[in-house]
Amino acid sequence: MARGAGALSRGAGIAGAALALAMLALPLAAILRAAGGGVRPGPADLSALWFTLEQASLSAVLSVALAVPVARALARRRFAGRRLFITLTGAPFLLPVAVAVMGLLAVFGARGWLNAAAGTLGLGPWRIYGLHGVVLAHVFFNLPLAVRILLQGWQAIPAERFRLAATLGLPPGQVFRLLEWPMLRQAVPGALAAIFAICLGSFSVALILGGGPAATTLELAIYQAFLFDFDLGRAAVLALMQAGLVAGAAALSLWLTRMDGSGSGLDRAGQRRDAPGGWRRGADALWLVLAGLFVVLPLVALVLKGLPGLVDLPARTWPAVGNSLLVSLGCAALTVTLAGALSAPMARWAEGVGLMPLALSSLVLGTGIFLILNPVMPPARAALPVTLLVNVLMALPFCLRVLAPAWARAEVDHGRLADQLGLRGLARLRWLILPRIRGPLGFAAGIAAALSMGDLGVITLFGTEDRETLPLLMYRLMGAYRTEAAWGAALVLLGLSFGIFWIFDRMGGRDA
Repeated sequence: MARGAGALSRGAGIAGAALALAMLALPLAAILRAAGGGVRPGPADLSALWFTLEQASLSAVLSVALAVPVARALARRRFAGRRLFITLTGAPFLLPVAVAVMGLLAVFGARGWLNAAAGTLGLGPWRIYGLHGVVLAHVFFNLPLAVRILLQGWQAIPAERFRLAATLGLPPGQVFRLLEWPMLRQAVPGALAAIFAICLGSFSVALILGGGPAATTLELAIYQAFLFDFDLGRAAVLALMQAGLVAGAAALSLWLTRMDGSGSGLDRAGQRRDAPGGWRRGADALWLVLAGLFVVLPLVALVLKGLPGLVDLPARTWPAVGNSLLVSLGCAALTVTLAGALSAPMARWAEGVGLMPLALSSLVLGTGIFLILNPVMPPARAALPVTLLVNVLMALPFCLRVLAPAWARAEVDHGRLADQLGLRGLARLRWLILPRIRGPLGFAAGIAAALSMGDLGVITLFGTEDRETLPLLMYRLMGAYRTEAAWGAALVLLGLSFGIFWIFDRMGGRDA
C-alpha cells in the first residue's frame, strides 16, 4: 500500500466501519432488549420457523438442481445469442420482487396463461398461493443465480481436458464422472447455502404469495405482529430468530463457497468442441429454451397486462413515484460513498464490516429501528429516512464487492507512480482512483438505486398513505382488488428500476 494514501484510506475506513457498525448494532441492541422481556415463542412462531426452513430448503434444492443441466448446456454449446442469454439470466437480480411476483401471477395465477391453457384441455386450475407459489417465485429469482455460479465452475475446468477426453474417445458418462462431477462437488454446496440464505429473508414473496397459518414465514410473522397485534415483544423475539437463521446460513455460505480449482490450462475460452450430439444436443436445447421462457414470459405478461392499467392509476401514484425516486437516488449516493470508504486499501479489515448486512434482513433492521423510535416519536414520520437507511445497508455488500477490487487494482497498477508524483489525500482520490473506478462506480450506484427502487420491506412497517413508495402503493392496490391499477403500477416500477440502473451504468461507462 502506498504511503501517500495511508491517512486518507485509514481515516475513511475507520469512519465508514464505525458508521456501518452503528447502523447495525443499534437496531440489534433494541431487538435484544425488547426480546429479553420474558416473551417466548409460541406454537404459531414455531410453525413459522418450520415453514421458513421448509420453503428455503425446497427453493435452494430445486434452483440448483434445475441449474445443473442449464449451466452444462451453456458451458458446452455455442449458438447465436448465447451472450444475450447469459446476460438475460442476470435480469431477475435487478427486477423488483413485487414486480416479478406480479409477472408470475400473470403466467401462473388463477387467471394466468397457464390456467387458461389448462382450462382448454379440461384440466383443473392451479393455485399459486401457498408453499408451492413461494417456492416457484424463489426458483424464478435464484435459478439464474445458480446458473451463473455453476457456469463459472464449468468454465474454470481447462478446455484442454475436455479436448483430451474427446481425443481419447471417453463417453459422456465418463467425462461427467472424471471432469464435471469433481467441480460440482465443490460448487453445489456453496450455491445451495447461498440460495438458502437468500430465501430465508425474502419478505415480499411471502407477503404476496404466502399468508395463512400454514404459509407464514418468520418475516411475515414479524409483519403481522406489528400490523395486527402491535406486539413489539413478540416481534422482537421473531426478529431475533430470523437474524440467527440468516446469520448462520450466510456464514455457512461463505465457508462453503470455496473453489479449489480444476488445475491450470491455456485459458483458451470457448474452444470446447467435444459436446456430444444426437439426443443430448436436443436435450441441451430443450433445457435452454425452458429456462429462457421461465425468465422471459413473466416479464412479457407483465408488460401486456400493465399497459392497459396505466390509465387506471390513482392520483397518489405520482407522489409515490417521487418518494421512490428520492429514496433510490439517496440510497445510490450514500451506498457508493460508504462502500468507497470501506474499499480504501488501508481499510481491508473494514470490508468484513461492510459484508455484515448479509447476516440480517431489511425487516429485522426495520423492527429494531421501530423499537428505537416508538418511545420518542411516531415511527411513521420517519418512514422515508428509515427506508433509505435500511436500503443503504442492504445494498452495501453488493456495492462493496464491485468497488473494492477496482480500487485495489488502481493502487496496484498506479500507486507507486502516484507516490512519485506526490499525489496524496483528495488529489490522489480525484486524479488516480476515481477515473479508474468510474465504470464500477456507476454499476454499483445502479445496483443500489435499482434494489432500493423496488424494495417492499421495511416500508411496510412505517409507510402511511402520504408516505408510501411505489412498491407499497402497488401492494395496497392489490389488497384493495384494484388489479388493473396494480398492473399499471408494476409496469411503471419495472421501467423506473431498469431505467435508473441503465442511467447510472451508462454514466459510469461514459468516456471511462
